[in-house]
Amino acid sequence: MRSVKRILLVLAVLLVVLAVLAFVLENQHSVSLSFLGWSSAQFPVAVFITVALIVGMLIGPLLGALVGRLGHRKQGA
Repeated sequence: MRSVKRILLVLAVLLVVLAVLAFVLENQHSVSLSFLGWSSAQFPVAVFITVALIVGMLIGPLLGALVGRLGHRKQGA
């Protein structure tokens, strides 16, 4: 049973890696991002979207932990 779970996990990771690879290869057009008067250099679209994904994956759990910690303090008070 343990080896079946491991094989399914490896297949899932492989599928995600292949999807990301296909996404990166399909989005090679160079663009410049402008936000609040700030303009970036030209990079492929996939770079901006991948960076946004990674930042979101870092900020999401941090905000979740912060909200959980604040909720835990209110229960104790």
